[in-house]
Amino acid sequence: GAPNVSTAMAVREQHGHDESMHACAPPDAVVWPQSVGQVQELAALCYRCRVPMVPFGTGTGLEGGVNAVQGGVCFDLSRMDAIAELSLEDFSVAVEPGVTRKALNSHLHGTGLWFPVGTVGAGALGSSQGWGC
Repeated sequence: GAPNVSTAMAVREQHGHDESMHACAPPDAVVWPQSVGQVQELAALCYRCRVPMVPFGTGTGLEGGVNAVQGGVCFDLSRMDAIAELSLEDFSVAVEPGVTRKALNSHLHGTGLWFPVGTVGAGALGSSQGWGC
């Protein structure tokens, strides 16, 4: 519905660029799924209609990966920000794609663990995983 979908030009432009040198290439629409099931339904719909899908975390990437050069639908995953499971024994954590490094480190506070800056910076952890970091 309306709070989870936008075709406003300002919103589309915000989602059509990152921190790279590439010019803005806005998507045709932006959606904010809030569950894996919603992502699956939206992806299936885009696939059936042959509409490009562009994932978006925080827009801090340096590669131009959020540029919708062929239009399509931007999946802004920032509202999927749950930390699902933490295992101190094997140093692993299961997070949704909208979890940021800062949020994860806040969650880890007091455990003796932390997630270093590395290539993520202030961005969402899901985007770093998408790039194999």
